[in-house]
Amino acid sequence: MTAQTTLDKVPPGPDPVPQKAGGLRGHPWLTLFAVAIGVMMVALDGTIVAIANPAIQHDLQATLADVQWITNGYLLALAVALITAGKLGDRFGHRQTFLIGIAGFAVSSAAIGFSQEIGLVIAFRVLQGLFGALLMPAALGLLRATFSAEKLNMAIGIWGMVIGASTAGGPIVGGLLVEHVSWQSVFFINVPVGIIALVFGLVVLRDHRAENAPRSFDIPGILLLSGAMGALVYGLIKAGESWGWGGVNTWLCVGGSVVLFLLFAFWETKAKEPLLPLAMFRSVPLSAGVVLMVLMAFAFMGGLFFVTFYLQGVHGLSPVDSGLHLLPLTGMMIISSPLAGLMITKFGPRVPLVGGMVCTATAMFGMSQLDAGTGTLTMSLWFGLLGLGLAPVMVGATEVIVGNAPLELSGVAGGLQQAGMQVGGALGTAVLGAVMSSRVNAEFAGNWKDAGIPAPPSPQLEQAAEFGMVPQELAKAPGMTPEGFKAISGVIHDTFVSGMGFAFTVAGGVAVVAALVALFTKRGANADAAGGGVHI
Repeated sequence: MTAQTTLDKVPPGPDPVPQKAGGLRGHPWLTLFAVAIGVMMVALDGTIVAIANPAIQHDLQATLADVQWITNGYLLALAVALITAGKLGDRFGHRQTFLIGIAGFAVSSAAIGFSQEIGLVIAFRVLQGLFGALLMPAALGLLRATFSAEKLNMAIGIWGMVIGASTAGGPIVGGLLVEHVSWQSVFFINVPVGIIALVFGLVVLRDHRAENAPRSFDIPGILLLSGAMGALVYGLIKAGESWGWGGVNTWLCVGGSVVLFLLFAFWETKAKEPLLPLAMFRSVPLSAGVVLMVLMAFAFMGGLFFVTFYLQGVHGLSPVDSGLHLLPLTGMMIISSPLAGLMITKFGPRVPLVGGMVCTATAMFGMSQLDAGTGTLTMSLWFGLLGLGLAPVMVGATEVIVGNAPLELSGVAGGLQQAGMQVGGALGTAVLGAVMSSRVNAEFAGNWKDAGIPAPPSPQLEQAAEFGMVPQELAKAPGMTPEGFKAISGVIHDTFVSGMGFAFTVAGGVAVVAALVALFTKRGANADAAGGGVHI
C-alpha cells in the first residue's frame, strides 16, 4: 500500500510507514535536504527582490507600476498555480514535478539577469513564479511520502523553518549582492544553487505518486481565476498611476474581475475536478484563516515594498545597510516563530493570532509616523514589533486552515494557505502602491510651491517623489545651486514620506480588520490527523 501524497486528497488516517530505501535514493533526511534547497530559492526570491527594486528602477528607468509588477507578476503566478501544481504532481509524480520546477526556476532567473528591458524582467518573473509554484507542493508531497508518521511533523517543521528563514533573510542577502555585485546577481545566484539542487535531487529523490490521481484538470477554472486576479491588480495599479480611481478603464478592470470571480465560483460548482472545491468554505474558521492570511500578507508585503525605498532614498543608506536596518524585523520573525508555535500548541490559535495582528497593526501605525529625521532606534522598535506580530500568523494559519478542512481536502487547504499569502502580497503591493501614488500626486505641486522654488517642477521630479529618491544628476544640472538642490530634495522626501505614511495607515487599518477576523479562528477537529501540530 502506498501513501497518499497528493495535495488534494489525504487519507482518513496517518500515512503508512514508507519502505526504507537502500542507498541514497529515498533517504528521508537527504530528501529533506534536497527539497529544502529548492524551497529556499522560492522563499528567498519573495523578499530578496525588494532590496534590488531601487537599483532595477534606476538602471532600467522603470515607473512605479513597472517596479510593482516585478513583485506582482511573481506573486500572482505563484498564487494562481499552486493548487494546480499539486494536481500535476499527483498525476505525473512529485519527483518529476519538483525537478522540472528547479530547472525552470534557475533558467528563468538567468533570463531575468540578462534582460535589458523592464518588460522582459516582468515577463520572466511571471515565468519564474510558475516554476516556483511547481516546487512548493511537490516538496511537501515528497516529504509526506518519505517520512514515517512519527517523524513527518519534525520534517515539515524544518521545512517551514527554511521558508521562514529564507523569507526573513532575503533583504540582507539582497543588500550584499546589490551593493557588492549588481542587481542582476540577485537572480544569477539561483543558477548555481539550482544546479546543485537538480543534481542532488536526481541522485536522492524517489518518485512518489498518489493513488487515484485525477485524470483531468480544471483548465477553465485556472483561466478564470488568473484572469480575475490579473484584471483586479492591473486595474488597481493603473488607477494610481494614470487612470484615476474614477476612470472608466479602472472600473472596467475592477468590474471585469468581479464578473470573472463570479464565473469562477459558478464553474467550480460544476467542474468534475474543481481547482478549488468551494464546499470547504462552509467552515467559518477555515474561511477566517484564509482571509487572515490574505490580510496579513497584504499589510506585510505591501508595507515592505516602501520600506526599502524609504531607507535607501530618504535616508541614503546603501543596500547592505538597508538590510541591516531590517534585522530587527527579520530576526524577530526567526526568533519568535518557535515561541509562537509553542503558544499555539498550548493555548490554541485564537489568542496568539489576535495578539499577533494587534502587534502588527500597532507597528504599522507607528511606521506611518516615520520621517526623514527618524533615528535607527525608533525604526528598530517598529520593525521589531512588526516581526513579533507576524510570526504567530505565519506559524498558526496552516493549523487553522488545514485543521478545519475535511481530511480528504486537507492538502488543498494547505495549498490554499500558501496561495492566500501570495495573493495577499500581490494585492497589498498594488493597493498600497496606488494609495501612495495618489497621495504623492495630490501633494507634490503644493509642497513644491510651499518650498518657494521658482522653476516649475518637471514630471520626472514628481515621479522621483513616488520613490523618495532624488536623481543624482540633478545636482550637476546647469544653474543648480546647493540651496536649490537641498530644497528640491526636501520636497521629494517630504512628499514621499507623506504618501508612505498614508499607505502605512491603510495597512494598519487592514491589520485591525485581520485581528477581528482572527477572533473567528479555532483549532479544528482534524488538526492532528491532518499533519499534527503547527506548520508554517
